Amino acid sequence: MSTVDQQLDDLQATITDELPADVSVSDVTYEGPRLVVYTRDPKAFARDGDLVRNLAGTLRKRITVRPDPDVLTDPREARETIREVVPDAAGVSELDFHEDTGEVIVEAAKPGMVIGRRGSTLREITREIGWTPEVVRTPPIESATVSNVRSFLKQEREERRDILERIGRQIHRKKLSEEEWVRVTTLGCCREVGRASFLLSTPDTRVLIDCGDKPGSDDVPYLQVPEALGSGANSLDAVVLTHAHLDHSALVPLLFKYGYDGPIYTTEPTRDLMGLLQLDYLDVAAKEGRSPPYESSMVRETIKHTIPIEYGDVTDIAPDVKLTLHNAGHILGSAVAHFHIGNGLYNVCFSGDVHYDDTRLFNGATNDFPRVETLVMESTYGGRNDYQTDQADSERRLIEVINRTHDRGGKVLIPAFAVGRSQEIMLVLEEAMREGTIPEMPVHLDGMIWEATAIHTTYPEYLRDDLRDRIFRDDGNPFLAPQFNHIDEGEDERRDVADGDPAVILSTSGMVTGGPIMSWLEHLGGDPDSTMTFVGYQAQGTLGRRIQNGWDEIPMNNGRGRSNTLNLNLNVETVDGFSGHADRQGLENFVKTMNPRPEKVLCVHGDESSVQDLSSALYHDYNMRTFAPKNLETFRFK
Repeated sequence: MSTVDQQLDDLQATITDELPADVSVSDVTYEGPRLVVYTRDPKAFARDGDLVRNLAGTLRKRITVRPDPDVLTDPREARETIREVVPDAAGVSELDFHEDTGEVIVEAAKPGMVIGRRGSTLREITREIGWTPEVVRTPPIESATVSNVRSFLKQEREERRDILERIGRQIHRKKLSEEEWVRVTTLGCCREVGRASFLLSTPDTRVLIDCGDKPGSDDVPYLQVPEALGSGANSLDAVVLTHAHLDHSALVPLLFKYGYDGPIYTTEPTRDLMGLLQLDYLDVAAKEGRSPPYESSMVRETIKHTIPIEYGDVTDIAPDVKLTLHNAGHILGSAVAHFHIGNGLYNVCFSGDVHYDDTRLFNGATNDFPRVETLVMESTYGGRNDYQTDQADSERRLIEVINRTHDRGGKVLIPAFAVGRSQEIMLVLEEAMREGTIPEMPVHLDGMIWEATAIHTTYPEYLRDDLRDRIFRDDGNPFLAPQFNHIDEGEDERRDVADGDPAVILSTSGMVTGGPIMSWLEHLGGDPDSTMTFVGYQAQGTLGRRIQNGWDEIPMNNGRGRSNTLNLNLNVETVDGFSGHADRQGLENFVKTMNPRPEKVLCVHGDESSVQDLSSALYHDYNMRTFAPKNLETFRFK
């Protein structure tokens, strides 16, 4: 008998001892980080909500209780019962029964009404029919991505269960080494912005944090070095993804092409956004005549292997590593990744990309951890002069630019990331038009912006508190304002907009590295009445940075091997303050207010001067050891 099988037998015996004598346990197994308990008495668990809570506390594990299939109510009868138990106002749109696990997926417009106060309605459902309900939200704006991900995971449910069981056994395997040490190897985004990737190693475990591309460059993370995948992709135990932006997520599917078959840990909205952006990444490469680094099937493998975890959940991902994700305030589902290693041996925190203060979209980043000895900290705006303007001032500045351009009869063209900055700008424009500070005019959304917005409304619990409440109200969702128009007819519609009345155009890509923004430049680049307005970071080497720096002749590629030069006559403005990244003061505040503060800080994800400036400032101001590492450096912390 393997050590894991013996462990499961012991757990089953312990659980049986802990439960009342009339509650049976027929099987116990692992699915990923969860312990799944099968019982012939699911209604007993539903009657006493403390049974599972007490078991989880005793065993220090995340527990899911499932009924044996032969004690389940017939789905037709169960369907009627659920409709009777759940209030009509919950807006239940679909019930999907899975007899292999005894789960019923309840899709509803208002999941909170299905859950009930402290789970009371869920327990009532199980008491009545035996099935275990799992609740998902019906998107207020129809999202093809959310629908496709849910359908795909339903279709692959049996294989995914096998994957989770295999991962679960790997997580709970016996430790092989008595040694204790912790190392971090930098595989990208050091003294540069982009291709974020780090390797966290212990004697028993290897975890990859992020795996992104570099905007405006073909550079990729140093995955093939011996420390990383030199001994094979399956030498990795886990991959943790902090958020979905391509400079952090684009090359995760490449791992599966190399043979990786393990878990991806991230938040649920990051999983959906990751799939959207990766598929678009492949589409843009094909349109530009570049060979994509992987096939779309690898994106599906990535989604199939993703294990979503919520903010604040402490999750075992290896025998000696626990992971907790916290809100990073950067984009939807973005996370600060906290690793607790060994039995109190060491704690390492990866900031990902953070925004420390509240924005219109998100609450500010969390930096409250029990312990952090080493912080790996982003430094995008870490330079000594990288202070962004106040948010209110930034909004006033944007409104001024729009009003001036409108008075000239021109268009305001805003290159924006589909995820995060676009929704932030949408909220500013919706309020400004509602309150009359700018004239009402169409706001055209091109590229993936509308689809990304739909995903935001699917997960309002990840948004700022007051915005979440507005989305919950039937008539309060700001993203459904009538001025927003999704460009869905391609070049003809773009031409009509360019020839029409004043308007605001939000278009991907945010750094002008391809996508529909290039078409808008062709239509509006020669118009002196129009304005191109940058509201987000433009990395070195990107066309956006060059235009921002004054280039008025730019190369254009039609995707068929021909290129020409476009003369820019439109106005170019930069409005700081809308970045999803903390500025220099925000980065310092993130570190300063951590309690206790970390002993060491690695400043990464910034231009060379930015990481060195931030590293120096943290050292001098807070008397901590700081580093501005280069790529391919390894740090031993214990």
